Parts: sequence; structure tokens; C-alpha cells
Amino acid sequence: MRKILLIEPNYKNKYPPIGLMKIASYHRLLGDDVKFYKGELKDLVIDELFELCLIKLNKIDTSINWIQKAFFIKQYIKSGKKHFIELLELDGTKYAPLAIEVINEFSKTFRKKTYEPFWDRIYVTTLFTFYWKITVETINFVKPLVKDPTQVFVGGVLASLLHKELEEATGIKPHQGLLDRPGMLDPNIKEAKKIIIDNLPLDYSILDEIDYQYPTESAYFTFMTKGCTRKCAFCSVPILEPTYKPKIETKGKFDEIKELYGEQQNLLLMDNNVLASPNFAEIIQEIKDMGFVKGATWEEPNQLEIAIRNLQNHPNTRAYTKRSFRLFQDLLKRLKGENQQFAYNILDDCQLLNFETTTKENLIKAYDELKDLNEKYRNKSKKLRYVDFNQGTDARYVTDEFMRLMSEIPIRPLRIAFDYIGIRKQYENAVKLAAKHGIRELSNYILYNFNDKPEDLYNRLEININLCHEHNIDIFSFPMKYIPLFGEDAKHREYTGKHWNKKFIRAVQSVLNVTKGIVAPASKKGQTSFFHKAFGKNIEEYFEILYMPETYIIYRNVFEKTLGYTNIWREEYQSIKKSENWEEAKEIIESNDFTNIEEKTVNPIIREFLRHYQIQRSNLKNEDVEYKELKKDYDRLIKSDRFINLTLTYDFEELTPVIKKKYNKIYN
Repeated sequence: MRKILLIEPNYKNKYPPIGLMKIASYHRLLGDDVKFYKGELKDLVIDELFELCLIKLNKIDTSINWIQKAFFIKQYIKSGKKHFIELLELDGTKYAPLAIEVINEFSKTFRKKTYEPFWDRIYVTTLFTFYWKITVETINFVKPLVKDPTQVFVGGVLASLLHKELEEATGIKPHQGLLDRPGMLDPNIKEAKKIIIDNLPLDYSILDEIDYQYPTESAYFTFMTKGCTRKCAFCSVPILEPTYKPKIETKGKFDEIKELYGEQQNLLLMDNNVLASPNFAEIIQEIKDMGFVKGATWEEPNQLEIAIRNLQNHPNTRAYTKRSFRLFQDLLKRLKGENQQFAYNILDDCQLLNFETTTKENLIKAYDELKDLNEKYRNKSKKLRYVDFNQGTDARYVTDEFMRLMSEIPIRPLRIAFDYIGIRKQYENAVKLAAKHGIRELSNYILYNFNDKPEDLYNRLEININLCHEHNIDIFSFPMKYIPLFGEDAKHREYTGKHWNKKFIRAVQSVLNVTKGIVAPASKKGQTSFFHKAFGKNIEEYFEILYMPETYIIYRNVFEKTLGYTNIWREEYQSIKKSENWEEAKEIIESNDFTNIEEKTVNPIIREFLRHYQIQRSNLKNEDVEYKELKKDYDRLIKSDRFINLTLTYDFEELTPVIKKKYNKIYN
């Protein structure tokens, strides 16, 4: 049995690491011990040192429940502060000096980094290339934790796109592409030679080992096809999945997941171009056969029953101990009066009120006494089921027949790519056909900052508004900033396309950060006006907003209506645009750097105009009520519609720490 560690860097992402979930299944088939981790890396080491420390402490003094003191022991290991030793309350115990000596030994080991490697093999998954810094830091951190340096395996998107750069930065040669051939990870192990990892079902259990919560909730994740027939220059799919596979066996995997983890509510298909498949009708039929028909409902299975069953039978005791504990706490919160007191007493007697004292045996014991109560009060409400082709559909393949087929499944939302203005005709036709067949909730990603011009973004968003009105539908738009696939520009989010500039990009981000990247359906009450308020009633106003000071964009009402600064700026902007000073002023504004203005120009007129760009919201007492309410509306929208939440890409830039602090102050 090998000790296997699966690592996802501690970035924010919406989907669980599907590759690691397959690798977990692979290693369990081989009988290995598998652990998944996502979080602060130092805490990972502390957890392992604590387990070793616990063994020694139990040998010294079995009369003390060391598990109950886990928090303070870990804090001392981490910090070395004597305060935490005092909180252990060991005074008067027979072996206190020996115990303290052991704990101190592990604290020194941690702080001096003299610990022995813990794992036989470590896998690190990678995602977007702009997560370069945290990815490299993660790989370099875990290298000393593996017994054999050759047993650090790195794969995923970034690893495939920036493989040479990653090897130079870490010394680890990453795996490129898929694990789609037998024996790729262990060519010398007989059993491994029969396994194609990419075809394995997902090990959902690893998700319960971590505290991080992915926003996807109950869903099947899979592919019906692989790859794409297109070779778009902005897309990584031709590199990651170079061969298009028009149909992949899926049903068997779903049956395994259903048997082990219970029926899932929704179906999330990660296909990159499902409409290109000549087997599309077959794919739709398979989706229907799995229970995803129009109007289909789902009742959540007995999660506690499943967790306890898997705790008894599944090798991942760590995950199901944690999951069962959480579910018991949820049950306790749902109960009231005498029932709650009864459950509390049972959990108390079984030492299940704190995770530190939780054991497998006591979880099973408590379930035997509380299973009837759990069955009676668990959530049995019926919920609609949905299908989501999350990577979008290609408008150029859309036909009336294809749209009719999609209307037979509970697709929500239907995503139709609108990557550039050149496919306007095909895109509008696809939306029209969707409306014809009763599909009323649509979504799309709108790529910008590639070869497009700034006006192209406005035009595509406006097209969506017009389509909403024309066909009485809702279209959620998600503008996505292009970042190169290769080179230094791929490692961060600062890239500026040839037709864009830093100020224009920052202006778009200022609007999108209010709404978490969403441009909401135009047909919703009060939200048509937001589009025109945020982006302008026409192209001229749009460009005016792009040039507007960022603070004036974010806090519209304060600066426009309360203080009148925006009108002053607008008059000066129109004036300077018509003067010989515009080209110099324009160059400075587009650089989006307004520090040390005196060093950037000697022109007093330009200097005075640029003072607008240095005004900070922190100096004002007023709140922008309109934008405050807007954010509340969007927060409610996202909270009420889980599938809208699933579409959040995190590809729009985070606010700078200063601006973010102001946002939190105003909006929270």
C-alpha cells in the first residue's frame, strides 16, 4: 500500500478537480491509501506531524484524551508559543514533562523543516495559466514531502500549456494532455496496465476530506464527447484534447456513481463541442434514459444513510467520518424541542459534538439510534432536475432539429458561444431557434481583449438585449477577458489586447465586479436600464464611460448626482477631446497610471484634468445607494438560481485590495 497525496492549489475555482477524482479511483483500485488536500499548505504538514505526535503521546499517557486537545497541540506545533502548552492543562499529570518534551520536539521539527517525507507519491493538478504563482509555490512546497523526488506528478491545463516553463520553475517534468492509455502512471505494475484512468468513474468521496466547498452541489460531472472540431486560436482545447471523440460511454459510470453516492440532482456536461457530434441524437436519448427529461424531479436521497454505509464499506474512512459528523450536526439543527434534546443526548453520549472526539465506531452507534428520526425529518421535497452543457454550444452547428432535441431535456441554461462579432448571424439564428422550441433561459460567454475591438463587446451585449426583447427570453452574458495561452503573458491577468488598453479593461472590470461578472437578462424588471447606465446608451456614451475615472464609474450616484463631479469631468472631457492636448492626455489615461502626474506632463491643462482620476472614494461620507441596491439584486439573483452561480468563471479580475476594502465597507 502506497501513501498517495492529491493536491489542488488553494485558488478559488468552481468545479472539483475531475482529474484527481479519477486518479483517486485508480489508486483505490490498486489498494493504495489516498488523501486529498486543498488549503493552507503549512496546515497540511501540521496535520501529519500531529498524527505522528499523537502516536507518541498515547504511548506516554493513555489516561489523557489527546484528541480533545488537538487544537492546542497543533497551535503549539505551528507557533511554538508557550501559551498553548498552558491551555493543555497538563499540570499535575504524571507524565506531563515527557509529553511536553514530545510536543516541543514536533514544534521544532515543523519550524526548522526537519521532518521526514510523508508520502510515496504526490499529484498536483493545475488549472488556469494565470494561477502560475500559486501553482509553482504549491509544487515547490510539496517536493520535500515525497520520499522519492521522481514521484511528484503534475498535470492539468497549466501543466500542458506551460510545460517547459513549469519544468524550469520546479524541476518537475509535467504530464501533458490526458491519461487516456493503459499503464501511463505505473507501467511496471501488472494491474495498472489494464486501467485507462480517463475512463474511470469519479471518486466523489475525496471532496468531503476538505473544508473548501465547490459551488456545484449535487451534480453528475462527465463528458459525452471529447475535444473539438474547431481550432480557435484563443482556445486551449485543441492542445489539451487534440482528437475529437464524437461519443463516450457514460451510462456505466453513472450507474456506479448512483450506487455508491446516491442519485445526483443535476447533470453537468463538460463537452467542448457536443453539437459537432454525428451521434447527437443518441446523446440526447442517453440523457433522457438517465432520467433527465422535461419536468423531471429529484428527491434528495438519505445522505446520512449513504455516509454511514460508505463509512463501513468504503476505504476512505477519513472522508466519511467527516461527512457523517457534518450530517449529524445538520440533523441536530433541523430538529426542535424534545427530538432535538434526544438527538443531542445521543451525540453527547457518543462524543460526537466535536469532530476531534469523533470515531467511526461511535458514528455507527449513534446512527442506529437516530436513523428513524433522521428519515422522518430529512429533506424530502421534490426539486427540478437540470442539464447544463457548461462549456457552451457552437452556434455554427445549430439546426432546427438539434434545437428540437435539446428542448426535450431540461436544459438550463442553454449556453451559446458568442466569441466574436463575426458569427453574429449564426448566433442570432441559434437564439431564435431556441426561443422557437421553448428554451427561454440562455447564457453565453463573450470573449473580449483578443482580436476584437472595444466596440465589439458593447455591440454583442446590446444584441443580447435586443434578442431578449424580441423573443421574450432571458440571456445571461458573461464577458470573459482573453489571456494568452503561452509565454509570460499567460502567467498573469495583465495582458492587454492589440485593440485594447489598460484603462478600457479596468473600466469594464469596474462594472463587472459589481455584478460578479454577470450582465443580467434585459427582460428582468429594472435591469435594462442598468445595462445602459453601466455601458452607455450608445457607442459614444460607452467610450465616454471607458475613459471615465474608475471611482466615478463605480460610485455613479455619489459623483454624478450628489457631488456633480461627473458632469464637471464630462464637460472637461468633451473640451479636451477637441483640443490639441487630447493625444497626450489620451495616452496617459489609457496607461491607467495616475501616480506622479507632474512627472508625466508639464501641460497645466492636462494636469488639472487628470486630477479627476486621483479622487478616492475613501475621502467621502456618502454611499452610492443605487449601486448598493444593484449589488443586493445581483446577490439575490445568484443565490436564488444555483445554475447562475455555477456559471461564475472567476475569470474577471479581482478588485485591488484598496478598492476591495471600499467595496466591502459599502456593500456589506
